[in-house]
Amino acid sequence: MGKLKIFLIFIALLINSALLAYSSDPKEFVGELVNDAIDTLSDKSLSKEEKAKFVEKMALENVDIKALSLYTLGELRKSTEKEKINQYQITFEKYFLKSLTSRLTDYSDSKFDIIDSEQKSSSYTIVNSKVVPEDGSPEIKIDWRIYTKNPEKPLIRDLIVEGLSLARTQKEEFASILSSNDNNIDSLINKLKEFIEK
Repeated sequence: MGKLKIFLIFIALLINSALLAYSSDPKEFVGELVNDAIDTLSDKSLSKEEKAKFVEKMALENVDIKALSLYTLGELRKSTEKEKINQYQITFEKYFLKSLTSRLTDYSDSKFDIIDSEQKSSSYTIVNSKVVPEDGSPEIKIDWRIYTKNPEKPLIRDLIVEGLSLARTQKEEFASILSSNDNNIDSLINKLKEFIEK
């Protein structure tokens, strides 16, 4: 009886894992991911903590946080020792997740539409979308930069909101912090920690 129970639990976990997997097609991947997020964040029965955990899990599985951390560090990543880079990446991941979960909101009053997609190379596809608020506010155009080097597992590398790259904006902000502190990576790590601990 014990073995049967364990087997059934295992099957249930497999089924749940399959349901949580998103399409490998970049266009469908973005649509499924966003609609799942809208459904969850609009669910009145879930607490803020439950929604935050959902967003964290979704980001860890579907955003290329490691590549994003290196990109935002700029040229300094080439001259910094590996141990310090690892420390920065661990701190960046916590910073990134805190940034996402601190801005949780209810998206039930907005409509999300995929407009088009364009494969730029074997590694990148741009998915064009728009968010249309039902309160009459202007629609927001969002382009998703999807990394597809592993065609079975697309990952989000950047969002371009109304023409503004969020990754580039973050990189410029970090560059400003570094230039004000003699390009000392510890100063950047400490700034990120300050935000995490707020």
